[in-house]
Amino acid sequence: MKPRLVTTATALLLLAVLTGCTPVDGGGENGGGTSESSPAASSTPSESSTPTASPTQTPTSTAAALPTDCRAILSADVLTQLEGIPLNDAAFGPSGVGPEGTLTCIWADPGADTTSLTTTISRMNRGPALDLLNGLVANEGYTCFTPAGGTRCEKTWQNAQYPVTDGRTLFWRDDVLIDTRYSNLAPSGYTSSIIASLFD
Repeated sequence: MKPRLVTTATALLLLAVLTGCTPVDGGGENGGGTSESSPAASSTPSESSTPTASPTQTPTSTAAALPTDCRAILSADVLTQLEGIPLNDAAFGPSGVGPEGTLTCIWADPGADTTSLTTTISRMNRGPALDLLNGLVANEGYTCFTPAGGTRCEKTWQNAQYPVTDGRTLFWRDDVLIDTRYSNLAPSGYTSSIIASLFD
């Protein structure tokens, strides 16, 4: 998929979203498609809803605790979709709980060429989050909207070597960033499940 050209208006919209909207407690929904072997299926990790053009001012919430278990943050349905895929194999380097409580979850088989799903959950204050997400919109063509009391940005693209879809989904709320990168593996409801676990 070719990256879209992002207008200044789009970047300003995301700026307004992050500066004008303070997240509140609420459920949430990464998105979608089952573990996929085709580009069409893997585009669904978005589970996108219509972009929000005018967020409203809301009270500040207490930051959620960072999780420590990669399986505990996922629903039974998502875990079923990931069945048979190794979690945090040493071949992929450091994972699990790291510095400052950051949790890294790597779902991938060392014997597979491209199929993988890596999520990092970490602390990030509003300022750095604003810079990161605005940069993705302005420079890389990401689409952002505001579900579940937070801000979600995502993009999919064609893998450069294999006939599969790659992508990245980010969700920020209450100083917690959920950052998922995937290739040919996008369980339906993945990000939503993590959001619900952290904020519900």
